[in-house]
Amino acid sequence: MATIIEAIQGDITALDVDAIVNAANTTLLGGGGVDGAIHRAAGPGLLAECKKLGGCPTGEARITGGHRLRARHVIHAVGPVWRGGGDAEDELLAGCYRASFALAVQNGIRSIAFPAISTGVYRFPRDRACRIAVAETRSFVAGSEALGRVVFCCFDTDNLALYRKELGH
Repeated sequence: MATIIEAIQGDITALDVDAIVNAANTTLLGGGGVDGAIHRAAGPGLLAECKKLGGCPTGEARITGGHRLRARHVIHAVGPVWRGGGDAEDELLAGCYRASFALAVQNGIRSIAFPAISTGVYRFPRDRACRIAVAETRSFVAGSEALGRVVFCCFDTDNLALYRKELGH
């Protein structure tokens, strides 16, 4: 059966999926934006579990339980800070998606939701990040039937429009 890939507008912390992806920083100890919202919604158990992981390099991901979230898991993906495009930002962002999909497969995750990684305070250009996210997702689902559903959860209508256009919806 084909994987459903969709873009929605909403609150990623409220989604009923197996895993949500956190746009994390390298410490994994919470921050602003999506990261802070996920930590607040999941409760103190998430921070305690993240402290045991010892951080995560940019372009990689780590997995924890979902704690108080509806999602059973949180995959913490550390995206790059945009520095103009000459510091391997595209490849590092693509690595976040590949690492997230690998963790999903390893943990039997069938549905996953992504925010627009690196497009907030890390200033990655939204359209470029969207193209990378959709390309990595399509590449993964073309070679694997592990996932039944991939959601791009957009905080605002501008991002939603970008993702829907890129997906052809």
